[in-house]
Amino acid sequence: MDIENVLSQMTLEEKASLCSGYYYWHTKSIERLNIPKIMMCDGPHGLRKQTGPEDHLGIHESLKSVCFPSASALASSFNTEVMKELGECLGRECQAENVGMLLGPGVNMKRSPLCGRNFEYFSEDPYLAGELASAYVKSLQAQGVAACVKHFACNDQETERMSIDTEVDERTLHEIYLPAFEKVIQDAKVRGVMCAYNSLNGTFCSENKNLLTDILRNQWGYEGFVVTDWGAVKDRVEGVRAGLDLEMPGGPGAQDQKIVAAVQDGSLDESDLDKVVRRILQFVSDCTEQKRVVVKDYEADHKKAAELAGECMVLLENRNDILPLKKETKTVFIGEFAVTPRYQGGGSSHVNPWKVEDAYHAAESAGADVTFIKGYDVKNEKDKKLAAHLIEEAVEAAEKAETAVIFAGLPDEYESEGWDRSTLDLPEVQNRLITAVASVQPNTVVVVHAGAPVVMPWRDHVKAILLAYLGGEGVGAAEADVLYGSVNPSGKLAETFPLELEHNPSYLNFPGANGQVKYREGVFIGYRYYDKKKLEVEYPFGYGLSYTSFDYDNIRLDRKEMKDTDILHVSCRVTNTGHMQGKEIVQLYVEPETDPALEERPVRELKGFTKIDLKPGESREVEFTLDKRAFAYYSKELHDWYVPDGEYRIQIGASSRDLRLEDSVRIESTQALPVYYTQYITVGRLIRNEKGRQFVLKALMKYMGFSKLEIEEQPDVEECPERIEQTIQATMLGMPLRSMVTYGALREEQLNRFLTEINKESC
Repeated sequence: MDIENVLSQMTLEEKASLCSGYYYWHTKSIERLNIPKIMMCDGPHGLRKQTGPEDHLGIHESLKSVCFPSASALASSFNTEVMKELGECLGRECQAENVGMLLGPGVNMKRSPLCGRNFEYFSEDPYLAGELASAYVKSLQAQGVAACVKHFACNDQETERMSIDTEVDERTLHEIYLPAFEKVIQDAKVRGVMCAYNSLNGTFCSENKNLLTDILRNQWGYEGFVVTDWGAVKDRVEGVRAGLDLEMPGGPGAQDQKIVAAVQDGSLDESDLDKVVRRILQFVSDCTEQKRVVVKDYEADHKKAAELAGECMVLLENRNDILPLKKETKTVFIGEFAVTPRYQGGGSSHVNPWKVEDAYHAAESAGADVTFIKGYDVKNEKDKKLAAHLIEEAVEAAEKAETAVIFAGLPDEYESEGWDRSTLDLPEVQNRLITAVASVQPNTVVVVHAGAPVVMPWRDHVKAILLAYLGGEGVGAAEADVLYGSVNPSGKLAETFPLELEHNPSYLNFPGANGQVKYREGVFIGYRYYDKKKLEVEYPFGYGLSYTSFDYDNIRLDRKEMKDTDILHVSCRVTNTGHMQGKEIVQLYVEPETDPALEERPVRELKGFTKIDLKPGESREVEFTLDKRAFAYYSKELHDWYVPDGEYRIQIGASSRDLRLEDSVRIESTQALPVYYTQYITVGRLIRNEKGRQFVLKALMKYMGFSKLEIEEQPDVEECPERIEQTIQATMLGMPLRSMVTYGALREEQLNRFLTEINKESC
């Protein structure tokens, strides 16, 4: 498509018409100019293409499609290859169904474990989320299908999501809530960005110029188009000015007419509208040119979904190595989810699966000695009489078996798009069931289906816990594979499991009040908070067990000193010391030297990870590359990333709290933070500047009678009496500089002259 030629032929009305969709799932066509319509569909973890009544909440059924593990499960794989395979499968399915754009992935942060949509998001850590999402987008778009990363930005709850005002400071925004988007845009060249419903710091995201133009396009160089979340437009004309391109879904045309009217009355420059139309035309052109003929292979994709689910499962407990089970062991599977597993979340990503495999029939087919007992009734969990009967039945069966495996988890209505959870608890009837069975059967295993953390009051009373998350339609086959040892579990938690909801850093400010939510915890979300507070957790970030064991040794840094512009190469050796082939996720964290004069920083942050597959006795060298961003924080003074001078510890291990190796590097910054000195800067901050230190010491020496010289005459501060230094340390560090005038150590004119000079130098 010759975009400039097409644009030159368009009427004002035609330009405006392209700025909104054709009903729910298509862009508009203009037959006169041979502009086709392009279909978009939901589906970060499976294609949701509707052919009947249109909606965006998953209320109506869609075409059958393979349902892959949700993002919360996929993230626990810590494996970019898994994301590539997922992208390939979904890209082929989209091409087969003539879908030009898949609406995903979601890279919002897991600020609170209560967010009802957390199953669609990767992690509480922006680095991990960005790396995984980028791999997914590259792979999907390599199939000729556009990805659309969402929800931009800070759409981290479902409560009042369409109207809530999210208050986030500049540093927190850039360090926590934007990096995953930045990674996908700059590294993966994603072709679509979906703006969020909420407002950010008082301006709705759909008309937030700082987000859509200043950051997205000017800072990050984004060249794709921006589409609204469905129904997110507030002021359509203001949206055009801000950089919003496509409004979805389409309506009767009233919004388009507002754009026309604004151009006609001069309140909107037509050149701004032309920018929007160019981006939409480019998207349409790309989709048209990349259309391929593909035939879906449901069976192959289903097998891949089950394989990926096995890669994602997290073994939380395995006392006495009860797992893997032996097929000849007489085992009872207890719980509805053993035969009707919960494998996906609710809302716009709800997929109509091709076929669902359950653990009980998968284990039975594999030759395991297994029986099934219902244990609980999801639809009637509040029926106390029924619950008591089912628990009694389960206890009786458990007593007769050698092992009991309980399949527990959150029912559909507990977590979904549209609402948030109110508790981290499993249904009370399930907790009672697990406690009762564990009291009579010492070999009790629990399999948990959930899209987000749950508390487990019974965890010390069962032998093993396997977290399946929401593992897609092949979850049952994957569970059987892991339970019986044909797959060695290798997933690790991409989020912290707290002991109590009240321990979460967002607890006092989630979901907000009076139409506003304040991110008062700042950069301290997830493990950043728990590690800073030294809080005990149920399970830490990055945690997960294996049926084998791994040793770490031989950490090496290619330099011990560097500038912030240099690249640091780090390596170590990992060895499988067990008796079974297995995969280990090697994690690298950076712990900065703390400087009280600068911004408070997390104890450590994830800055590298890799997943390796080792045979028993096999060793492998693992390498990491760290650039400036691995050591930096976002400076409000610079409005950019800044690396302070100092020592940085490089830590490598199996989780954020299982660090096996450590070394350090000293970094010299090539930047200086701009500082504006006033009369009210504290003495403690001032003396960090050498000129400031000299000024203070000279003034005190004169004031305390150690020098007869005028302060400008350079008394030798290197021979400053210890008494002076002690005075500063004991009484003056927190005093404003102005106090030295008040107490007679300085004259007003001396102070003002000094401030003028030092501020000139700082600038």
